[in-house]
Amino acid sequence: MTGPLEPTNEWYAIAKIAGIKLCQAYAKQHGANFISAMPTNLYGPGDNYNLETSHVLPALIRKFHEAKVNDHQSVTIWGTGTPLREFMHVDDLANAIVFLIEKYSGYEHINIGSGEEITIDKLSKLVAEVVGFKGSLEFDRTKPDGTPRKLMDSSRLNAMGWKPSIKISNGISDAYKSFLSIQA
Repeated sequence: MTGPLEPTNEWYAIAKIAGIKLCQAYAKQHGANFISAMPTNLYGPGDNYNLETSHVLPALIRKFHEAKVNDHQSVTIWGTGTPLREFMHVDDLANAIVFLIEKYSGYEHINIGSGEEITIDKLSKLVAEVVGFKGSLEFDRTKPDGTPRKLMDSSRLNAMGWKPSIKISNGISDAYKSFLSIQA
């Protein structure tokens, strides 16, 4: 909360800030052991793969799967491919939440992130590899990139001794298996 909010994400950011402040208010006013934990971009089994409403990683899984099944020669990705994003598997989030419940009762919110960032271009190539898509990637530069970089500062959580354990390539494989199970 030290600068302007990203315009395409402003309302979502305000809602998250309100949640953090609500937990802090309850803790202060009522002595309640409420904490707020903010995860980075999540993915994994049970995700939303609808191309109209999903987030980037499940959308890429579906796009590359459909392109592979339909023998398409290319897949179009929105934007330039240069924005940096951080992703975390939902099982790592669950593990972090249990860790925090057992180890943390502070006033300040805690970011839960992987600490690793990847460009949309590299992410797309990784998803294509996991799915087995052999065609080319095309970037539609007329579509928006969004924020150039989204990386959380998870140093406080890491200093407490927690780190994620699922590498993104393994997590994407897990998410793809889940996607395939709901396609059957």
